[in-house]
Amino acid sequence: MDTMTIISLVLIAAGIVVIAYLGLSFATPGKPTNFQGIHIATTQSQFIPPTLGVLPLDGGIVLVLVKPKGV
Repeated sequence: MDTMTIISLVLIAAGIVVIAYLGLSFATPGKPTNFQGIHIATTQSQFIPPTLGVLPLDGGIVLVLVKPKGV
């Protein structure tokens, strides 16, 4: 398997996972806060909607079908 095939399969798998789980949510560290000597750690919740899962899925399918020759 060449690298383009592997990349396209990873894109297809990522797209399917995002669509199958109806979006993905994850937390990223936020800005820590100090309030009267108490350290408060915060997180920010991020969400990837399922409609964005179509982009890597389509990109992976195109890469599998087109097979660029210069790469």
